[in-house]
Amino acid sequence: MAVYGHSLPGRPLTAWELLRDHHAAVGERAAAFAAVFGWAEAARATGYLHDIGKVSPEVQRYLRGEGPSRDHSTAGARVAAAYPGLLGRTLAAIVAGHHAGLCDGPDLDRRLDPAHDIPAYDGWQAQTAPLPPFAALRPDRRPTANAAKGFDWAMLTRMLFSCLVDADFLETERFYAGGAPVARGGHPDIAILRDRLRAHLAGLGAVPSPVNALRGEILDHAVGRAGLAPGLFTLTVPTGGGKTLASLAFALEHAAIHGLRRVIHVAPFTAIIEQNAAVFRHALGADAGVLEHHASFDWEAAGAADEGFGADAASRLRRAAENWDAPVVATTAVQFFESLFANRTARCRKLHNIAGSVVVLDEAQAMPLRLLRPCLAAIAELAANYRVSLVLCTATQPALRAIDGFPGGLEVDAERELAPDPPRLYRQFRRVAVEHRGPVADAGVAARFGEAPRMLCIVNSRAQARALFEGIRDLPGAVHLSTLMCPRHRRTVLDDARARLRTADAPVRIVSTSLIEAGVDIDLPEVWRAAAGLDAVAQAAGRCNREGRMAAGRVVVFEAEGRLPRDLEAPWAAALPHLRTAEDPLAAEAVRAYFRELYFRKGPAALDAGRRDGQVWPILPHIAERAGTGAFPFASIAQVFRLVDEAMEPVIVPWRADAQDTAAAELLGRIAAMDRPLAADLRSLQGYTVPVPARIRAAWLAQGLLRPVHPGLGEALLRLDDLDLYDPRTGLRLDGPAERAAEDNIIA
Repeated sequence: MAVYGHSLPGRPLTAWELLRDHHAAVGERAAAFAAVFGWAEAARATGYLHDIGKVSPEVQRYLRGEGPSRDHSTAGARVAAAYPGLLGRTLAAIVAGHHAGLCDGPDLDRRLDPAHDIPAYDGWQAQTAPLPPFAALRPDRRPTANAAKGFDWAMLTRMLFSCLVDADFLETERFYAGGAPVARGGHPDIAILRDRLRAHLAGLGAVPSPVNALRGEILDHAVGRAGLAPGLFTLTVPTGGGKTLASLAFALEHAAIHGLRRVIHVAPFTAIIEQNAAVFRHALGADAGVLEHHASFDWEAAGAADEGFGADAASRLRRAAENWDAPVVATTAVQFFESLFANRTARCRKLHNIAGSVVVLDEAQAMPLRLLRPCLAAIAELAANYRVSLVLCTATQPALRAIDGFPGGLEVDAERELAPDPPRLYRQFRRVAVEHRGPVADAGVAARFGEAPRMLCIVNSRAQARALFEGIRDLPGAVHLSTLMCPRHRRTVLDDARARLRTADAPVRIVSTSLIEAGVDIDLPEVWRAAAGLDAVAQAAGRCNREGRMAAGRVVVFEAEGRLPRDLEAPWAAALPHLRTAEDPLAAEAVRAYFRELYFRKGPAALDAGRRDGQVWPILPHIAERAGTGAFPFASIAQVFRLVDEAMEPVIVPWRADAQDTAAAELLGRIAAMDRPLAADLRSLQGYTVPVPARIRAAWLAQGLLRPVHPGLGEALLRLDDLDLYDPRTGLRLDGPAERAAEDNIIA
């Protein structure tokens, strides 16, 4: 009797997929994915085992629509666990979690216990190829041990898990598409993109000037170091030094020389991702395959994490979620780092495609302090064992290297700095004078706005930005920016502000949260910055006299009304002595001393301080405790590793630029009318997404203010029906007390 892996209800059995065929296809594809980092045969074994539970009569009846769904993952996990040692445990965890996600060690132990009842899977050997022998499972090179005990095995588990689940998704997608390969890839290869960028840079024809000469020197120096062996690099370039194109040029040259597969550009702000992706497409061509990924959508929340693949829209969307199979990816720090510590299939699918890549970590200083040590462990592991070249790219290089004295710091020596003489570059690019003013009330800032027709003020919360804006909203050229505004709204405001800055004497008065600081290309003669660390002050200064049209722009650091946000207390305390006494608080020596003081003030424990159930839950010690058994708490780690403290959920706002703007309405109408919405349409919703606290989203849903974008997605994607909650100048109005919004710094 035939045993099936996937069914097609209403179609002849001859059209159904045989389980043996599915196992073979998934095993081959998973092995190809893992070959990049040397673990092909281990991945092949998971592919051959993942669905052997489907041999049971109960599961076959379920596929025929004659019974309930049954557990089919545990069977393969039990067979995988027969491999000896840590590797057996690792493969068991992967197979057990290939639908529901990697679980905590005790949960896996329960499933592996023979007393735990699952459908019988006798005769599974006939439904899959012979398993690779244990000796063949070992990697084709000896892995490098991570300084964080057990971290290498935890990362390996996620990487092999990624290979299996992506292979399973793609093969299932192929079957349900009628057996034909689903259109993917087809992008130009890295060498072609490198050549296109060379031609683009050669044709820029920049007007000769001292600044453009320095930018050219930085670019040439970075590209000239592309032949260095893959690994860790730093790129320390002052704001305005052209680090976006310099980092891309290095990355493509380096990838082409060393056979790396893609460039992944990681930045902390959605606004930077949008801006950089546009720069990349302009330089490389519309067909370059630049994937812009900053969605906060959790596709697994769109439907049950069941043990099979239903035909509903949600499960199909889950299979179609991005796996970063593109030559250039522009994404957020949230997507990048949270995926590296994730346990669910949707987040982990992309991990194997990080291997064999160049990763540019833009604004590297923005890594959150409370998760800094786990982030560094991940960076070191990718470079050591997954053929990843990772560039720490910033104007204010954090003191995270071993040579900086950071305990357990990254092994990056001075020879792997891609910029020529960063202290000299800073002196040559210096365009502002920084002054410390002490406490200044909102009324005082508003009064200065009245005197200065072109000025930017950056504050530390969305609530404060709105309050300060209310004091100046009637002044000519006054605008507001925060993540309570959807990306398309923010982009429109910024584009209009830039246009007015190009017009002589047109007033431009901007109140913003910190989202404007990193990478937003705007130039004002005066910038005020509410109390923060020196790295934030330096980023704010990058919006002042950016093009050097003045002898020196004015940057004022002040203490705003209200209590300083708790997560800024240590950075402000470390910055204050330099602001008070240093001749130039943004010079390289002052910035390095600031970071050393900041890390000392926080202490090692505070740099691995995730929270669970209101208690500190450090990640690295929980991994180290289980290094000998491999019983890692994957689900708990995924819950704890959140770059944004409060859980944020997306709300879709059908924002209109004016009365004639129907783009959002047409997009939402098209999605609602389709049985299976197009992935491209769903990605387009990113431009209308506002992240709000989960508790507020739940309250709005209960009040009937939100409704599903599409019936098949349920509460996973909700649109705002009451546009009275969206101020046309300041965005969503949230009820509740004012709060520091960490998502103002790092946005999914």
